[in-house]
Amino acid sequence: MTDVAAEDGPRIEPSARVLLHDLAVRRDRDEWIVGRMATRTFVALPAAGARALELLGEGRSVARTAETLRAETGEEFEITDFVRDLAALGFVARIADRPLPDAEPPRASLPWLRPRHVRFALHPAPAVLAGVLLAAAVAVLVRRPDLLPGYRDLLWSPHGSLVLFSGAAAGWALLLAHELAHLVTARAAGVPGRMRLGTRLQFLVMQTDISGIELAPRRHRMTAYLAGIALNLSVASALVLILAVTDTGTTAYRLLAAALLLALMPLPFQCMVFTRTDLYFVLQDVTGCRNLYGDGLAYARYVSRRVTRRLRPGRSTEAGDRSAEAGDPSVPLPPHERRAVRLYSVVLVAGTAACLAFMAAVTLPVDVALLVRAVRGLGPGHSLADTADSAAVLVTLGGINVLWLVTKWRDRRSRSGPSSP
Repeated sequence: MTDVAAEDGPRIEPSARVLLHDLAVRRDRDEWIVGRMATRTFVALPAAGARALELLGEGRSVARTAETLRAETGEEFEITDFVRDLAALGFVARIADRPLPDAEPPRASLPWLRPRHVRFALHPAPAVLAGVLLAAAVAVLVRRPDLLPGYRDLLWSPHGSLVLFSGAAAGWALLLAHELAHLVTARAAGVPGRMRLGTRLQFLVMQTDISGIELAPRRHRMTAYLAGIALNLSVASALVLILAVTDTGTTAYRLLAAALLLALMPLPFQCMVFTRTDLYFVLQDVTGCRNLYGDGLAYARYVSRRVTRRLRPGRSTEAGDRSAEAGDPSVPLPPHERRAVRLYSVVLVAGTAACLAFMAAVTLPVDVALLVRAVRGLGPGHSLADTADSAAVLVTLGGINVLWLVTKWRDRRSRSGPSSP
């Protein structure tokens, strides 16, 4: 909860009653998750804070709420400051007879899609169907391992431009379907959700903001987190079954094999939890952490500063150790979160370093080689097909890099500007 100075917040009399917006509440271990779905603003409160919210919601005045809490717990609570914090979060509609200004709610993707339209997404039947498809595909692959695709299956045509454009179209279609799976399951749980482009380290990704799913039951949360992976596996399983009855050597077989590889390629990326993939949110939920990535990054920076101080000559070891312990951002966390955050910080640092090293050693040289070859292919002495292929490579690589740069710039600008709680 953010501290708000009295002079910066609304004036609150002890006799004032508070009208709250429509809030959702869910208990999580020893805390309560409270949020407003319309603005996608959420906060974790201790039991006393949840009780104060309940008393204010019943129409009790600020002074009466403080008295009731004092009688129930034997402790004094600054309910006036608490109400100011709630107002800063946008949870308060009116204090006494004074309405408070309300923020514009974030825009949702596909706003016409209502929870009742997609309620089936949270039914056990789709999960059972996906499991049956996967089991059937695994059984077929055990008998016919030759159906497993290799990277050469992407080159289904001798024309590079055709391979490039068809692969890009199929890849982005699968990516859109993956994110739609997240959006649909979240919408079924009453969460608006919004899809947009984003970046994760050197990767250009499409991502779906489903803030608010934290208030849903665990089964619904896990369904929303894993919906994209389940869709990829279901598509891949269906393609394996179709491949098993398709004649090898035909164009249809080569196209199906390329599509199967494209459906499977995003799955290893999901294991890169240090980039906040789908499995990262599963890990965060299972460990009970509020902000595993943010806390892990803060702890990694703290350890880095501590190591740097130890390497400096002429420092006081005892004083430095006391100062470092006081600055450890994981200390205020509950024990179960502290352990998870410290372990995750190792994965975060190692994974990020490996990703950036791979980009420097492999991705950039390959991109440069492709660009050089494409430019050479535009010169005289080449056939029309070679020239078309070279132009396709230049257009595709140029478009992807421009899109990445624009998205990265937008992400940096949004992080540097004002952010919602």
